[in-house]
Amino acid sequence: MPVNSTLDPESPIAETSDAAMLPINECFYSLQGEGTLAGIPSVFIRTSGCNLRCWFCDSYHTSWEPTHGQLSLEDIVAEVKSHEMAEHVVLTGGEPLIHDHSVELLERLNELGYHTTVETNGTIYRDAPIDLARISPKLASSTPTPEKDPKGDREWSDRHEERRIDIDALARLVESYDSQLKFVVTGEDDLPEIEDLLARIRDATATTIPDSDILLMPEGTTREQLDDSRNIVADLAMEYGYRYTPRLHVDLWNDAPAT
Repeated sequence: MPVNSTLDPESPIAETSDAAMLPINECFYSLQGEGTLAGIPSVFIRTSGCNLRCWFCDSYHTSWEPTHGQLSLEDIVAEVKSHEMAEHVVLTGGEPLIHDHSVELLERLNELGYHTTVETNGTIYRDAPIDLARISPKLASSTPTPEKDPKGDREWSDRHEERRIDIDALARLVESYDSQLKFVVTGEDDLPEIEDLLARIRDATATTIPDSDILLMPEGTTREQLDDSRNIVADLAMEYGYRYTPRLHVDLWNDAPAT
């Protein structure tokens, strides 16, 4: 269920309707492709708009060029309920927690008995009924340098670098919810930064973060790209004692939309 709109592209989080609305890129039924729940049939609600700009973003039309289609919470819940086999809902983006109405949506889904996963970059904390926070802190290798900026205008390099890590928000998310910390790995050079960041998060919270909740995922949005990276990242997971997570949806459907 893709959503199209002609709303102002400079207003990624505008929510001005009298009805509770969210900017939605797409809603679809698929398998969870990543993390410890990989393979679970799920309804995905992909919000539009993000406070970061990873150069390798696999949801380009939620960040670099957000589509801004708007759906009411009533319509979103109706779409979720139409997939009768799904008990699991994934709220993703973009960055879903930049939107105030994401909390109300999660409250409604909780009342209906759905298990909810929120996929977040870990820069924003919200008090909401979240069953699993799948937190993906962004490493320095995600920053859109002039050589890797998809739009080629260098606008986002400094902004992304300044915003990509918020230790306080990461600590609150880990303390408040069952969570996983997922790192998109572009190569071996990312691991020292991951080790340092984990130490900072662990110092900031009394919550135990076991290595089994640290997920390493290869960067790549096509099978061909993953063919070049998955074995490298799997070897790094074994070397450091962390968990390897696949990109199951890419293995199954390559880079097809709504998967």
